[in-house]
Amino acid sequence: MSQINGFIGRRDLLKFVGVMGIGAVAFGHRFWDIQQAAAADVHSVNPNPVSPDEAIRRLLNGNQRFVHQQRKYPDQTLEHLRLVAKAQYPFAAILGCADSRVPAEIVFDQGLGDLFVVRVAGNVASDTAIGSLEYSTAVLGSQLIVVLGHKRCGAVTEAIKNEPLPGRIGFVVEGIKPALANLKLTTDNTSDEAVKANVQYQAKKLQESSGILAKLLDAGKLKIVGACYDIDTGKVNIVNG
Repeated sequence: MSQINGFIGRRDLLKFVGVMGIGAVAFGHRFWDIQQAAAADVHSVNPNPVSPDEAIRRLLNGNQRFVHQQRKYPDQTLEHLRLVAKAQYPFAAILGCADSRVPAEIVFDQGLGDLFVVRVAGNVASDTAIGSLEYSTAVLGSQLIVVLGHKRCGAVTEAIKNEPLPGRIGFVVEGIKPALANLKLTTDNTSDEAVKANVQYQAKKLQESSGILAKLLDAGKLKIVGACYDIDTGKVNIVNG
């Protein structure tokens, strides 16, 4: 497949869609028709994908370097820039919050082409976010998706308040409210518990809403994990389901 800036060309995309047995490219709803994709074979263009466990190890090791101010700033040279200009093979994908204090490449001490990052307030698994992650995994070969929430998330706080919001901010909050439906918000750690519940909910939604991701999970070619970033210390902790 030919690639331009890391994306396959329109002609090759159509070929890819045909190979996967997808009958429609639903740009208004989802990149691909996931119902047909669920029964299809998926083949990435990545010749040497990184295993999910190795990807987690790289991320957590990078976060430790960040926390202890021992960053290596990997894959940020001019030579590497020119290398990834030809094609991208990110070893992990991140569904993270758009909060300016949680830039994934920095907190995991990674560089150009290492991570495929989708950021939206509240790390909500919207249709657009899911489509982007389908691309990262099925096409680019990422075998790990991390749903990355963070302490004192403003979007989660607004969902807890459950008050009317201006403009389209409410659309984000509505995507979080289901995560809090069965949560007893009565302890001193209400916000932390809600953030964790939201991470778990969005991770589960990825698995249940995408035939492509489900296919990769069943084949052992993908792992989806939740994690939470502490904005006070910089540390990332894995959130158990």
